[in-house]
Amino acid sequence: IGRAEELNGSKTFDWGSIASGATAQTTVTVTGAGVDDFAVASMSVSHSDMVFLAQVTAANTVTVTAWNRGAGAVDLASGTLYARVLVR
Repeated sequence: IGRAEELNGSKTFDWGSIASGATAQTTVTVTGAGVDDFAVASMSVSHSDMVFLAQVTAANTVTVTAWNRGAGAVDLASGTLYARVLVR
């Protein structure tokens, strides 16, 4: 079994305030990504109570969903949003 190819993308992003239990979405360009590939996301800033979900939703596009699983609103500082895709 060979090593999977990894593709990366990033952008500076400010999520704004996300209420308890709420979600917000944005996209990151990852050149070469396809809808059948695996994706993960992370932020460069502290993000306690936040979960980031990633999905390749179109060619070269990863949609990242931020979910606030905490008891109060979260307002993340502006930072770098990273998306990594593992090509199937």
